[in-house]
Parts: sequence; C-alpha cells; structure tokens
Amino acid sequence: MKKTFKKHSRAPKIDIYERVTKIVLKRLEEGLAPWQAPSIARVGFPRNFLTKNHYQGINVFLLGSAGYASPWFLTYRQAQELDGQVCKGEKGHLIVKYGTLEKESAPGNSTSGDAETVKRGYLRGYTVFNSSQIDGIDFPEIKHPGYKPSEQVALAQQIIDGMSNPPKLEEGPHACPHYRPDEDLVGMPARETFTNEERFYKTLFHEFTHASGHSSRLARKTLLENKGMIASGTARQTYAKEELVAEMGAAFLAAHSGIVLDDFENSAAYLKNWLEVLRVKDNRRWIVEAASQAQKATEWILGESDSFALPIFDFRGIE
Repeated sequence: MKKTFKKHSRAPKIDIYERVTKIVLKRLEEGLAPWQAPSIARVGFPRNFLTKNHYQGINVFLLGSAGYASPWFLTYRQAQELDGQVCKGEKGHLIVKYGTLEKESAPGNSTSGDAETVKRGYLRGYTVFNSSQIDGIDFPEIKHPGYKPSEQVALAQQIIDGMSNPPKLEEGPHACPHYRPDEDLVGMPARETFTNEERFYKTLFHEFTHASGHSSRLARKTLLENKGMIASGTARQTYAKEELVAEMGAAFLAAHSGIVLDDFENSAAYLKNWLEVLRVKDNRRWIVEAASQAQKATEWILGESDSFALPIFDFRGIE
C-alpha cells in the first residue's frame, strides 16, 4: 500500500508592520493611545543601557506605553554581555530597526546592461527587556526633573519660540485649532478657553507639527496632499495619516516639555476612531511610518542642536 503523507500548511508569516500594528491596537483596546503614554514624560525617553542611545520613532511609543518606571532596556544577549540575566518568566517587548542592504543586480537588468549595486531597505524586529526585568546589573537611578506646571509652560513656549522659520500664529476667542498651509498660519483659541496652559500647548504642538510639513520646511506628502476631514477615499486616508503624524509629534514635544496629560483625549470616541482606521489591512504601515515622520517633524521644530536629533527612517524601497 502506498503511504500518503499529510501536508502541514505553515501558518502565514506576520510581517513586522502587522506585529507593530497589533500591539498598538491592543493598547487602544485597553483604553490607551500609545502616543499619549504618560511614562514618556514622567520617566524620560526609553534608551538602550549598553549603547546609551535613545530609541526612535515607533519604538518610543512601543516601550513608553509599557509603563515602566525606568527608561533602560537591553536585549537578552546584551544583558548577558553585562553579566546580567533576564528574570525567569519575563516577556520582552518588540522594537524595530531600519537598515539597508546592498545587492548586486543581474547583468542585463539595468539600463546599461551591466550589473549594478542596488540598495534595499529592511525593517527587522528585536526583543528588549526593561531594567526591572533584569537581575545582576546595577542600573543607575534616573531622576526626572518633575517640572512644575510653570516650568512646563516655560519649556513649551521655549520650543515654540525656538522653531526655525515658524508659521504665523494667531489666537482668538472664537477660533478653532487649525493650520492653513496656503497661508502658513496656525490658528488657536484664546488660552483662557483651555482648562490649563499645558493643554493649550499640547494642542499648539499638534498644529505646529502640521506646519512642519509645509513646502518651505519638510514638504511632507500627507500635509501637502491633505484635503481635510471632508475628503473621501484615498484623500480621506491621507488626512487620517497626517492627523496621526500630528498626534505623535505633539506627544514627542509634550514629553520634551515634561507635560503629562494621561487623561487627555483618551475618550471612547477618540480611541474608537483610531481603532477603526488602523484595523484596515491596507493601513498596516501607518503606525511605523507616521511615527518616523513625527520624529522628523519634532527634530525640525526642536532644531538640530537638540539632543533628540536622531536618524530618520527612510521607507522608500521597503517591502
């Protein structure tokens, strides 16, 4: 009798974009927008203990929303290099790393007919653990300044005043927060209409992040092609993506000011909106790409001299 062997189908591979989006969706379902994570302002931007480098882009939100009291993280191997050990049963956290590979194309595939070196981008996932999950290493205590509200406001205003080539800013009692690219104008309600000045600046940071995409600055595609919230189809998606960039940029800038707004905008309607947008399969890259653009916007607003200036992901050519 001829033996038959049952074929075992492999589970479909989940790419790195989907893994990141799943984590963000889980956070949203739990009632927290990762870019609103209060620990980023309270503890500081997460960083690698071995290299002392700050994590960047979406990694800030992936690690910041985990809610640890320490900003230090290490991979399993890095902990071992420092004679440490990840505690038994601890689960790590996903981060992503962007890089490029050079590959020689086959002769005849180029316009010249000769082999050419082609650069291709890749996004790879790694697992890191917080210092609280690791034994055997003496991590330094991070003493965050814990700015008073008046100090937060002063720092926030310093960021606004220090922006190179800033947009025009108008405040009025009847205005709604908005940015008009054609006039390069940020409009804001009067400060006294906000419950406190910290919330005023969080909103202002959102609009200034929009302004960073102006053609005279970063020329961000999602800003230049934005048709507003009344758009539909592809144009509606462009609007939603630009709003995500602005939300994340505002979160970065608020954290730099020490502003903690853990109850701000995490309403059921706000979270439901992002859940609906990010559950669409075609939007699986949005979180990673928007975070990178938000970081780039933040660096523009803060200026190159700021310590937060870090390399920016370039997603062209990534599959």
